[in-house]
Amino acid sequence: MPRHARAPFLILSATLALSTSAHTQPPTTPTGIFQSSTDIGATRPGATLYNPATNSYRITGGGADLWGAADQFHLTWLKLSGDATLSADIHFAPNTSDPTAKAILIFRQSLSPDSAYADAAIHNDGHITLQYRATPAGKTEDSTAPEHNITHLRIKRKGDQFTLYVGSDTEPATPAATVVLHDPIYVGIGVCAHNADHLETATFSNVKLDRPSPHPTQ
Repeated sequence: MPRHARAPFLILSATLALSTSAHTQPPTTPTGIFQSSTDIGATRPGATLYNPATNSYRITGGGADLWGAADQFHLTWLKLSGDATLSADIHFAPNTSDPTAKAILIFRQSLSPDSAYADAAIHNDGHITLQYRATPAGKTEDSTAPEHNITHLRIKRKGDQFTLYVGSDTEPATPAATVVLHDPIYVGIGVCAHNADHLETATFSNVKLDRPSPHPTQ
C-alpha cells in the first residue's frame, strides 16, 4: 500500500453479519490497553478504531439496549483478575441521534448477552448511571448520579463492590452496587445505540486502567 494511503486508525475488530451472540476475532496490534473487541447480543455490526497517536478509541455500536435480562452493544475488552479501576473521558459523535444511546465503562463476567455486570454509563442526553445485573439473565438495576453532562467517568471494583465516580476521582456519585463476579472477568469500554436499526459512535480518550500495587513480601 502506498505510504499516503495508510489510514491513521487501527481496526480492533468488526463482525460481518448480524450477531446473535458474542463473537470475537484475533486482535490487531497495537490495541492500547485492550486485547480485543466484539459485538454482544443481536446487534448491527460494530467496530473499534484505535488511534495510537492520541491513545483514543472510537467505538461504533448498535443494539436495542444494554438493560433487562440481556444486552446488545459493542465491547472492547481486556481479561483480568482482581481489583481494578477504569476511567475515561467520553464524547458522543455530533450526529448521535438517540438521546438514550449509551457509552460505558464496564466490568463483566463473560461475553454472553445475559452476563452479570456493573458499568458506568453516560447517555447522549447527559444523564449518568451506575448500571448492574447481579445474576446471569437477571434484572438490570441502576442508580442515577446527580451530576449531568460530565464527560469524565470512573468505575472502581473492590471485591464485590462497584463504585461510580463522575468528574471527581475521590467522591462517589452514587451508592456502591454489589455484584459477585468470579475471576477472571472482562473489563472494557463500549457503545449501545439504544436502537436496533441504528449505529452510534463515541470516542474514549485518556483511558486508564489502574490496579492496586502488590503488597511487599513480609
